[in-house]
Amino acid sequence: MVKQTAGRDSLGDFAPKFAELNDDVLFGEVWSREDRLSLRDRSLVTVVSLMSQGLTDSSFRYHLESARRDGITRAEIAEVLTHAAFYAGWPKAWAAFNMAKEVWADEPADEAMARHQTEMVFPIGQPNDAYAQYFVGRSYLAPVSTTQMGVFNVTFEPGCRNNWHIHHAETGGGQILICVAGKGRYQEWGGEIRELNPGDVVNIPANVKHWHGAAPDSWFSHLAIEVPGTGTSNEWCEPVDDSQYR
Repeated sequence: MVKQTAGRDSLGDFAPKFAELNDDVLFGEVWSREDRLSLRDRSLVTVVSLMSQGLTDSSFRYHLESARRDGITRAEIAEVLTHAAFYAGWPKAWAAFNMAKEVWADEPADEAMARHQTEMVFPIGQPNDAYAQYFVGRSYLAPVSTTQMGVFNVTFEPGCRNNWHIHHAETGGGQILICVAGKGRYQEWGGEIRELNPGDVVNIPANVKHWHGAAPDSWFSHLAIEVPGTGTSNEWCEPVDDSQYR
């Protein structure tokens, strides 16, 4: 059941009956009938209704925020407002978009990327620009731990993979990959490509040439753990071309 106290908070002393109808009937009964329409659907109906009236005040922002909490993505609200613009009016859509941009400001523009983020507890992080020259496609990096040993969440967009590379070490060393979301691929030089899924673990010995990345049709994230060793270094080699990747 939807709980609402805005009516009583704002108008309880001045218009108690209106406050009661707002909190107990509109939200307590109508909004709570999820067997008829889901909260997500009711949010969409309400947003379009308010937009069609040109209402872009605090109530409109409240319902945009509710729509986001009810699962409406940035891409979906953009499509809803675009569709409604042809019926409600272009200037009203502009006003609605200005507020919607603020409400969804911190959500990635890519809907698939946003869905991928919901599949794991670790953040996607920032574009991995410092190492972009060693990747085909775009990757993202989020430090998980930088003490004792480095642990990083690495995220690959569909089709992205790093170059062939080698983790050199005199003793110890190497890398461990723990797959956390999406579908990925891993290959050692001269071996077969291995498909990776959440929960899979890849133990990469030192001095073994290899690459890893996302499947062509899926985002992919793994934790990369650098294994301590002596005389460690990383050697980046040639890119993984399309014939090798596929």
